[in-house]
Amino acid sequence: MNILILGSGGRECAFAWKFAQSEKIEKLLIAPGNAGTAKIGENILLNVNDFEAIKNVVLKNNIQMVVVGPEDPLVNGVHDFFLNDNSLKHIPVIGPQKYAAQLEGSKEFAKEFMIRHEIPTAKYESFTKETLENGFKFLEKLEPPYVLKADGLAAGKGVLILNDLKDAKNELEEMLANEKFGEASTKVVIEEFLDGIEMSSFVLTDGDNYVILPNAKDYKRIGEGDKGLNTGGMGAISPVPFADEILLEKIEERVIKPTIDGLKKDGIPYVGFIFIGLIMVENEPLVIEYNVRMGDPETEVVIPRIKSDFVELLNATANRKLGEFNLKIDNRSATTVMLVSGGYPENYEKGKEIFGIEDVEDSVVFQAGTSIANDKIVTNGGRVLAVTSYGDNFHEALKLSYKNIGKIKFDKMNYRSDIGFDL
Repeated sequence: MNILILGSGGRECAFAWKFAQSEKIEKLLIAPGNAGTAKIGENILLNVNDFEAIKNVVLKNNIQMVVVGPEDPLVNGVHDFFLNDNSLKHIPVIGPQKYAAQLEGSKEFAKEFMIRHEIPTAKYESFTKETLENGFKFLEKLEPPYVLKADGLAAGKGVLILNDLKDAKNELEEMLANEKFGEASTKVVIEEFLDGIEMSSFVLTDGDNYVILPNAKDYKRIGEGDKGLNTGGMGAISPVPFADEILLEKIEERVIKPTIDGLKKDGIPYVGFIFIGLIMVENEPLVIEYNVRMGDPETEVVIPRIKSDFVELLNATANRKLGEFNLKIDNRSATTVMLVSGGYPENYEKGKEIFGIEDVEDSVVFQAGTSIANDKIVTNGGRVLAVTSYGDNFHEALKLSYKNIGKIKFDKMNYRSDIGFDL
């Protein structure tokens, strides 16, 4: 089978790594990919939002399935583009259509969906520039901290949590009146703050049936002890140690089933991954957010724990046969630690040569922000490498990841040494 993966990060590298293990793969293309995916399949240089370029690659290479990694092309309608083109409509796309992708593309859309289908979530209201004063009054009714979310996609930077009412009002004005996050913050959702511990559930659905993938917990802050600025993710652990059978059953009955049933009731076709960001408040699961794709770096611990053939799994998804699929999961723990560029998540330099990847033993290095320059692997982003390891528990797995991190070097390399500190 010929498969095209869209994207260039650690998530797409993990997808490629898993696909390459299948005997059913004939040709594997990654667009645009990175230095790591170049060693697994063939990289194709294109923009993931250039649908005409994607079409040309698909037809030229007889691609039989497209797997969409990042959210942007989904929110922009890449799946719809395929369905509306006679030469492409027979090719399955793993990732929802544009309307369904609003679950991630619009915080208000997601909130309305949750309320409509009685999926537990924080109380909220949404505001625009025209209703800014109402936003101020709503903030005054809340207890701190105050949660402000840009309605649209803001590259993971559109959520602010503030302790001071005056700061919250100033930031609301910056977002709405001064377009702090551009078009993404022309509407802002204000939520009540939920205090608890977070985890993520991952579901793969064919529109009728679903399978639950391994759960995970990631670490977003740049600094030790979850301090400092938010990042795309500094590490992850799977499975989540505190997620016992009782909690997992609650999550399925109160969140996963109502989500899948809600999509069907609303007549929203959905084929692909659903990432459900959860927070446990007094051991009760509430939904923080939906993503319409796999998370990153969670993919780097979830995918390694899937024992089933990845081509067979996604074929069952494309052919609406997930109800017949027996998903096999590795019982071991998996952990990943991100190595990031110095200065990230603010300004950082690219083009730093990376040493030591080939010296890593008993761990998998998923490349994220990398490229090839003069036959050398160099940094090409904020989050550079994800070092993933297995263990009988997450402590063992982390020990191995950190041991192998000691073999890798690049100028100003940074990472968190306390992943899993709160477990």
